[in-house]
Amino acid sequence: MSLKQVPEQTGLPPAQPVELAALVAYQGGAVVSRTLVKKNGGTVTVFAFDAGQALSEHTAPFDAIVQVLDGNVDLVIGGKQIPAHAGQTVLLPAGIPHAVNATTEFKMLLIMVRDS
Repeated sequence: MSLKQVPEQTGLPPAQPVELAALVAYQGGAVVSRTLVKKNGGTVTVFAFDAGQALSEHTAPFDAIVQVLDGNVDLVIGGKQIPAHAGQTVLLPAGIPHAVNATTEFKMLLIMVRDS
């Protein structure tokens, strides 16, 4: 897996509606990300996964919210497989191991909420 950050396209334009899924493009064999908000209280990042790409199991010390924007994904949370598709939202609880496996091309908005 190749994880690519799109540095020249960070942030959101103020006071303008945007299509979140259009902010990142699919790239063959890669996971592409674009950070939209980065604050002490958390981050908001949009991702595009090529089919078959994954983020291996890991644990975060704070809650994360996955909003599926396009495609299908299998999330593994605490050893349980949770399939999700466009339009669905899943909470990844703090301290619980989780992984992300794109079953198709898949885009998500990831909101990470830190305790202050």
